[in-house]
Amino acid sequence: MLDRSRIEALRTADVPPMGHVIDGRMTPASDGGTMDVLSPLDGRVLTTVAAGTAQDAEHAIRSARAAFDDGRWSGLAPAARKKIMLKWADLVEENALELAVLGVRDNGTEIGMALKAEPLSAAGTIRYYAEALDKIYGEIAPTDPSVLGLVHREPVGVVGAIVPWNFPLMIGAWKFAPALAAGNSVVLKPAETASLTLLRIAELAVEAGVPPGVFNVVTGAGAVVGEAIGMSMDVDVLVFTGSGGVGRRLLEYSARSNLKRVYLELGGKSPNIVFADAPDLMEAVKVSANGIFRNSGQVCVAGSRLLVERSVHDAFVEALANYARDMKVGDPLDPATQAGAVNSQRQLEQNLTFVEEARAAGREVVTGGGRILEETGGYYMAPTIVTGVSPEDRLARDEVFGPVLAVIPFDTEDEAVAIANGTDYGLAAAVWTADLSRAHRMVRAVKAGVVHVNTYGGADATVPLGGVKQSGNGHDKSLHAFDKYLDLKTAWIKL
Repeated sequence: MLDRSRIEALRTADVPPMGHVIDGRMTPASDGGTMDVLSPLDGRVLTTVAAGTAQDAEHAIRSARAAFDDGRWSGLAPAARKKIMLKWADLVEENALELAVLGVRDNGTEIGMALKAEPLSAAGTIRYYAEALDKIYGEIAPTDPSVLGLVHREPVGVVGAIVPWNFPLMIGAWKFAPALAAGNSVVLKPAETASLTLLRIAELAVEAGVPPGVFNVVTGAGAVVGEAIGMSMDVDVLVFTGSGGVGRRLLEYSARSNLKRVYLELGGKSPNIVFADAPDLMEAVKVSANGIFRNSGQVCVAGSRLLVERSVHDAFVEALANYARDMKVGDPLDPATQAGAVNSQRQLEQNLTFVEEARAAGREVVTGGGRILEETGGYYMAPTIVTGVSPEDRLARDEVFGPVLAVIPFDTEDEAVAIANGTDYGLAAAVWTADLSRAHRMVRAVKAGVVHVNTYGGADATVPLGGVKQSGNGHDKSLHAFDKYLDLKTAWIKL
């Protein structure tokens, strides 16, 4: 049960100006520049953060390199790293409500989701990789008995991480936790519109005993700080979650610098496929609505394309529209709220543009479609369902990243597969059916990194998350995440 009185106290608490966290200390921008943090709850300035420069990024990278090279973290016994990371996870958990409210004030996620998906998820992720780090072994090759072939796993060095604004702690932890557990140093750049909780968690890392320089957070514009990290000759691996356009630039930076490995998660246009024989159509309605409208649709794996078998299409859409109209959209710090604020004015305008284009093309906006609660000064949008969408429409092909659902009917399984695979993306998908054989066929046929069956979302840290096609490469979560942050070294020893 959420403590409403504590939430209200944290809602009005002053948030002091924040600098970077470099070498274990809060540090201002090298030129003294700051950026206003606008809260999506009311559009007002919440605080300021450092407007990082390329020099700030280079400072953090030098600090990370020095920390890696002198072994203050990479040279620790695995049990020692584990102890510190477990203490860090405990601190994050102890400060979970403070972190959740700070994050809500910064990016607008409803508090019920934010608490679980942000600090509690981050604490769990840190704990998962802390527990795993001393269970990653090298190998002995089955070679000639006169030779000993050993395969060592070694940390790569300095990891640059650039993370988005929708779930900064959760997605950030997916990247920094395995990187640090493996013995690397990290330089992390948050999104300009969601930096506060990552700065705070970096302070908690220092408190837990993570040595200075091992985990650095540098705020600022992507075109400045992100480019400096991407172009650095001293960053060994770069991991990113965000847009395809930025992902392409990061690959260019790698080619123009030291050919650093770049791992990208670039979003999706995930199909949620409902067959007439779904075991519980009303459950499918509820889960499908939450799969697109929670966090105002600002979820990488959001089921933003709903494919419904034609025989149940009209009844399903009617039930879905009724459910969406009943959802409580508004103050993200009210525990009763089911969908909070859109992150920024810019994102809200982008969402509305998609809807207006659909209207102009003759598509039907069944419910929603506009800005609401404008009198608050915040950025709120009603859950929106658009029917009659063609698979060729921009609304069916491009990622909106808002509470806008495109509904497309289908008649056959093969047609559903063709529509599902008819985009450049391949991050997530879902299939609702009572036919076990069909479920297995669809899991194989749909091109996506994650395919849910009779559910949507909720996959935990034990399984990987990654995309195919233009949704990216590499995997977050699970033990497979270590693959990005460990090098293989062969020792070939003549006996």
